[in-house]
Amino acid sequence: MKNAILSQRDLAVLWHPCTQMHDHETFPLIPIKSGEGVWLEDFEGNRYLDAISSWWVNLFGHANPIINAALKNQLDNLEHVIFAGFTHEAAIELAEKLVAITPAGLSRCFYADNGSAAVEVALKMSFHYWQNCGQSQKTKFITLENSYHGETLGALAVGDVALYKKTYAPLLMDVMTVSSPDCYFREEGESWADYSTRQFVHLEQTLQQHANEVCAVIIEPLVQCAGNMRMYDAVYLKLLREACDKYGVHLITDEIAVGFGRTGTLFACEQAAISPDFLCLSKGLTGGYLPLSAVLTTDKIYGAFYDDYEKLSAFLHSHSYTGNALACRAALATLSIFESQDVLANNSILAAKMTVLAQRFLNHPNVAEVRQTGMIVAIELVKNKTTRDPYPWQERRGLQVYRYALSKGVLLRPLGNVIYFMPPYVITQDELTVMFDVAWQAMVNVTTK
Repeated sequence: MKNAILSQRDLAVLWHPCTQMHDHETFPLIPIKSGEGVWLEDFEGNRYLDAISSWWVNLFGHANPIINAALKNQLDNLEHVIFAGFTHEAAIELAEKLVAITPAGLSRCFYADNGSAAVEVALKMSFHYWQNCGQSQKTKFITLENSYHGETLGALAVGDVALYKKTYAPLLMDVMTVSSPDCYFREEGESWADYSTRQFVHLEQTLQQHANEVCAVIIEPLVQCAGNMRMYDAVYLKLLREACDKYGVHLITDEIAVGFGRTGTLFACEQAAISPDFLCLSKGLTGGYLPLSAVLTTDKIYGAFYDDYEKLSAFLHSHSYTGNALACRAALATLSIFESQDVLANNSILAAKMTVLAQRFLNHPNVAEVRQTGMIVAIELVKNKTTRDPYPWQERRGLQVYRYALSKGVLLRPLGNVIYFMPPYVITQDELTVMFDVAWQAMVNVTTK
């Protein structure tokens, strides 16, 4: 009864993200009372395995005792302080650690509130850098088809998922969009590396023709998460870094969703042995506890803004909660878990188990592809396996998977008709089995209709 009461109170006053609220006239919201590890529990004792890390943010489980303790201690000392003219220990220590663990050459850390804000910061910094350097003709950005970088207007402009972008197109700056290295479209028998290499020609040509007017290329390394979890080979990143250097263009890597171990390495860029000019981080940064993002950049870029006040070259972007002490402390606690436990090695064991569990989906007549990068597995449902014709979006097969899985105690939230798994790193192999079993049942249920 408590679930129903809270759901009705919610619907009277709230507007939820990425939701057609009319759906909740027939499909009730689920009020959550508590969380522990990979499990969420509602007010009637029903439990749900969080297979998507609560929108990809939760790395080490709900109510993690290490992060809890760190926050409780920080709360007794300092909750927040203006970050202009003031600083505090947690923000300093976190920046030091981020500089130490991110790819070489990233030596300056700028804090913001969320992933979209981090992307906005990187875009503005890149543009402003070229202005400060006297290259005012550099005003454009290059992005990939099917990319997603957030939903504020600048971040939305450099994305390419029509579902989010099309309505707001008149409000957005013009960008250059090139073909994606998304390996879903490779030829039969073609390797990921060969296809991604072949696709790079489109970006190379665009840089060759337009480098003099381009500030930066922005990219999601290895996995286009909101773009249906489409994946590509690390060779593309290596080629891109070389091309950006050759043509004098910045490289912005958006690791908001894929950073902190999701792809098998701490940062996806490591798999190509590259360093970007800007690295955007958020989501898992605080272990799923509090909103915080960071943009890491180089001393060279920092130096272009460092001058006498009268030159008016300073970067004036600001957020009221920049460098929030509680969020920084949660992030430090999250990083401490990486330091004290062999997280990446354990993740490789879990990822191998996920590979095994995903095998049975391969031969299903409505599965076009099963793909995996590290702790991310995606299963693409289609109407026809041979032709890869998709189900009509109006049928909302993914929503049917979501509803069925919830009835069996697993939180899946497919992207369109793509079922994906991105669980917290504390999940057990038995819990992985439950997760995949329910997904299989859900898929069979919705593809036999």
